[in-house]
Amino acid sequence: MPLWKPAAIADRKRITAYIAQDKPRAATEMGDMLMRKAVQLDQDPTLGRIGRVKGTRELVAHPNYLLIYRIVGKTVEVLRAKHAGQKWP
Repeated sequence: MPLWKPAAIADRKRITAYIAQDKPRAATEMGDMLMRKAVQLDQDPTLGRIGRVKGTRELVAHPNYLLIYRIVGKTVEVLRAKHAGQKWP
């Protein structure tokens, strides 16, 4: 199971809260999907592309959302979950 860092947990909560304003069910589905995509990284940590910040990788989890992560030993650490339109870094 990947390790979600506090900033990534906060990002995921903000994303789902924003979506839930109009579509509560879609918000739940998005939160679940982000978790499933992160779990896929445990099986293949190189699934995402090399990140824009040194030492990171980025997985397009959904056309609108990225998971920014790093590989530490055998652990995948999810650092952030960002909307694709947000400035990163």
